[in-house]
Amino acid sequence: MKQKASFITALAFTIAAASASIAETELTVYTAVEAEDLARYAETFNQSHPDIKINWVRDSTGIITAKLLAERDNPQADVVWGLAATSLLLLKSEGMLEAYAPTGVDQLDSKFVDGDNPPSWVGMDAWVASVCYNTVEAEKLGLTPPSSWKDLTDPQYAGHVIMPNPNSSGTGFLDVSSWLQMFGEEEGWKFMDALHENIARYTHSGSKPCKLAAAGEIPIGISFAFRGAKSKAAGAPLEIIVPSEGVGWDMEATAIVAGTANLEAAQTLVDFTVTKEANEMYNTGYAVVAYPGVAKPVEHFPEGLLDAMIDNDFEFAANNRAAILKEWQARYDGKSEAK
Repeated sequence: MKQKASFITALAFTIAAASASIAETELTVYTAVEAEDLARYAETFNQSHPDIKINWVRDSTGIITAKLLAERDNPQADVVWGLAATSLLLLKSEGMLEAYAPTGVDQLDSKFVDGDNPPSWVGMDAWVASVCYNTVEAEKLGLTPPSSWKDLTDPQYAGHVIMPNPNSSGTGFLDVSSWLQMFGEEEGWKFMDALHENIARYTHSGSKPCKLAAAGEIPIGISFAFRGAKSKAAGAPLEIIVPSEGVGWDMEATAIVAGTANLEAAQTLVDFTVTKEANEMYNTGYAVVAYPGVAKPVEHFPEGLLDAMIDNDFEFAANNRAAILKEWQARYDGKSEAK
């Protein structure tokens, strides 16, 4: 009887040890996804893959991109899940990504997938620029609503506009790179010079300008449309304006970091990121997703926004990123919030 009890005890320890071993597979995942969404991402993934634990490292797009570049010779991340495609194009050019075609990638809209075979990165969702305009605060100040980007240079808006710093915010960078594409480089910098005169400050978050406008702390926040729609749905007195010249956009994307010691687990995670289930999860926070037919109509999402999305030259944005950010910082960084 004692032998049987000992055998059962030993077997229990063996099973427990094996279970612990399985549960100890951990991935360090770098992301710029909104912090409020991360627990939901991990929980949804762990419903089908409880044996892989995600350790998040979260910051704004510019900071995560800079961190990855600084760690080039000693990578700390296994996977990047949710970073601007322009950043991943830069990392790809530096040889920092592990090419991989996740199972089911052929089901995605092709513009969300890197053109190489196998792809170095795969898109998840897209976010689109817009202007969040607080009608109540604007009326108090006697302002009239802008209808274009260039309207925002009108002296009536002096000190009443907030936008993201492109060095730290992906939304800020897509604004700047899109203005340079829309207006041409010379006219684009002239536009930003004039806009700078009206800027109260530059934030280090792409959603913050719209959140501040929604809270009535500033009448105009240059941000992205989904944040405006969420704030308006929550009762904020916002008008979400689509500037007439067109709007910049970028996509969040996923990639495996070259050199990861956890390649199999990383591939499992990336397989999940392209599934319909994952895209349904993204649609909770983004109106445009990579999997066709998944996106549901978003309350208060501005009409005509998707048609206003410019033909974004991601290669231009990625290849000129460092020069654009250096020029922007030299000209305008004096109004940036302290980090």
